[in-house]
Amino acid sequence: MPSNPLNPAGDVPDTGIPAPLAAAMTMAEQHEWHRANLRRHRVSRRNFLRGSAAAAAVAAVGASPFVTRAYAEDAQLSVAGRHVGFGADSTSQLRFAAQLSRNPKDNRVFLDHGPTPALGGTAEAEVRNLVTQIPDSDGGILSAEQFYAHVPVDGLPARLPHFYRWRTSDGFTSDIRSAAPAMGSARNAVLPFRFTMMGDQGTDDTPAMPAGLAPGDYDDRYYKPDNDPTAPHAANVMRQIADSRPDFHVLAGDIAYADPSGAGKNPQFVPSGGKLSGGFDKFNPYVWDVYFGAIESSASVTPWMFATGNHDMEAAYGTHGYGGHLARLDLPGNGPTGCPSAYSFTYGNVAVLSLDANDISYEIRANFGYSGDAQTSWVERTLAAYRADPNIDFIVCFFHHCAYSTTDSHASDGGVREAWCALFDRYQVDLVLQGHNHIFERTDPIRGGQAAKPALDNSIVYPRTDGTVYYTVGGGGRPRYGFQPGSPETYRGNVAADTTVPNSYVWTRDGSKQDEAAPWSRVRFRNYSFLRVDVRPGFFSSEMDVVAVDEYGREFDKLTYRREVRA
Repeated sequence: MPSNPLNPAGDVPDTGIPAPLAAAMTMAEQHEWHRANLRRHRVSRRNFLRGSAAAAAVAAVGASPFVTRAYAEDAQLSVAGRHVGFGADSTSQLRFAAQLSRNPKDNRVFLDHGPTPALGGTAEAEVRNLVTQIPDSDGGILSAEQFYAHVPVDGLPARLPHFYRWRTSDGFTSDIRSAAPAMGSARNAVLPFRFTMMGDQGTDDTPAMPAGLAPGDYDDRYYKPDNDPTAPHAANVMRQIADSRPDFHVLAGDIAYADPSGAGKNPQFVPSGGKLSGGFDKFNPYVWDVYFGAIESSASVTPWMFATGNHDMEAAYGTHGYGGHLARLDLPGNGPTGCPSAYSFTYGNVAVLSLDANDISYEIRANFGYSGDAQTSWVERTLAAYRADPNIDFIVCFFHHCAYSTTDSHASDGGVREAWCALFDRYQVDLVLQGHNHIFERTDPIRGGQAAKPALDNSIVYPRTDGTVYYTVGGGGRPRYGFQPGSPETYRGNVAADTTVPNSYVWTRDGSKQDEAAPWSRVRFRNYSFLRVDVRPGFFSSEMDVVAVDEYGREFDKLTYRREVRA
């Protein structure tokens, strides 16, 4: 029997299920508990929290298009939290989404769009109503409704900007912005491009709802002084990403943190109309409103592509806890059936796979095995197809739990290693991008579980012969973790004489920790950071610079990846 619970305390959102029960339940079982609980506690829509906290989230940075009465049922219907993603065919499809300020009722929502700022086309949005119902401390149900508008646009020319604005039938019109589909993969049409990456983001601001929340509730400053606890670390990283002007961005799970599990606060909602005494530690869907406002400056003009982490399994919703994401986001849907956050796309000569490590994690097993091995079979087929494509040089996989990392909080997950690392070797995956551990760590190139060669700062890696490099980039905003005792940080300007970590561990199939040395750990950096990746396609060889950047724009590690182009 496993020696740890399916859901270790603080690692899966607390949606109101009694802790001893939740610890031993799969995500599907937790959702069924909610369904049974709601059958016993019928809720009238008159008792729902009204409106959306999106207005307050954007107003906090002085950019809200909403009026002060945005929560009121008779206020003008407005749109904010705009975000864009690629469709299943990234070179011709964009997916536009945004959050509505209230129930649209009889109002209609439109996307005006076209190849120039003059627009010219109009599509009516699909409005998805997300209902959340969570047990509260008086034995009742805290209920909330959120509304998300979605418009797919297909048949677009690759990489050319497409302009758009949101509009509602009762008079609201947003400003005009633009986003672009991916570059095609034909060798004679591929130009240099850039993408960025990080994980474990959250937000610096607490939501406006339920009433009575204070700074430190549901935001990235919630549980311990971390550097300067007043510094907006998530916003700093966000600003650097926006200033990098990437062609797309990938986020390796643990997105908004709608539940700050592990904060040590009173795990109860106050009764309806009661006064909050000191913060609480339970799932709050309105955190998502704040989150979409925080990323809008970048996500409204740059496709953001999301993987899911352990804090993204939200048992209040179905589809293995991903039902909320299906209402809020537009994932490409070209992955294995039943795995919404597993998908792939191409940009120029790079193929990208988003994988759901919740399916194979030995550490946190609420969704372990939910795909019935369908995801891993799809990974193998997809990697084989991309590696056989002469127009694809580099393959990048991103997901949440770490195959290789050495922090004192999660370290490495043997489930990821067992399921996927041999496939990464076989199909010569160039980069594996992970989150989960709230630090930055980079390995040497790894093949067959061993470091193949040292990869010092500013060196060149030849992935075909050297192996795969694994990055952990979980410093998107959440309070930081530490490394193992006696294993110092080591990065540009602060290089340790020996970078080996002698006392790390890996999670095993029985849910225990197995001690291991980590001679493959090359760079360790404990502050907030992201990756900036610059790709230079070529006719004879292609290169990719992967640069680690901190929250203030300072570079602290760089590798160049080089591949010969196949005829």
